[in-house]
Amino acid sequence: MPLEIEVKFLLADPAQIRRRLIELGADPRGRTFEKNIRFEDRQNSFKSTGRLLRLRLDRRTRLTFKSIEPDGDSQFKIYRELEVTVDDFQTMHRLLEAVGFYPAQQYEKWRETLFLEHTEFCLDTLPFGEFLEIEGERRSIRAFADRLGLPWENRILDTYLQIFEQLRRHMGLSFSDLTFDNFKTVQVDQTWLAEALGKNH
Repeated sequence: MPLEIEVKFLLADPAQIRRRLIELGADPRGRTFEKNIRFEDRQNSFKSTGRLLRLRLDRRTRLTFKSIEPDGDSQFKIYRELEVTVDDFQTMHRLLEAVGFYPAQQYEKWRETLFLEHTEFCLDTLPFGEFLEIEGERRSIRAFADRLGLPWENRILDTYLQIFEQLRRHMGLSFSDLTFDNFKTVQVDQTWLAEALGKNH
């Protein structure tokens, strides 16, 4: 399976990072809203084994399967990934349920994607914070983090769902769906979040 290699950074000033990317020559491809549904099998084995079966709706509908790369690199988040574009979100949702999977969790984000020198940059707005995701080859990811002034020791290797789980436990949140509606009345301490993510290295 193809490899997905990436890191994330929590951003205090996403507009500044975006300006810097444009100055470097990055090509913006637009901003979209994403609705994602994580599916599980009846044994709930996917999450516990580091696998993800996800149905995503933005400008198109995609079904994605990810699994942890066993020979990974501690410097990067590396998954094996298979992805296919499908025509109909609702029909694919019903198909997954019909063959035995169930929708375990919903999560949302706004994403602006930019490309530069075969590297993908995603400026992500989550209900709990602003992030930059850099995906590409290892050497390019590290080089661009340096050029953007992002300290390598601040990189994040967790998924957004793993970050949310930490936040949910810390704040005692009762909901399991990572949606903007659920966070309407929730104030997230960004200092705590940065410190918590820093402890994960």
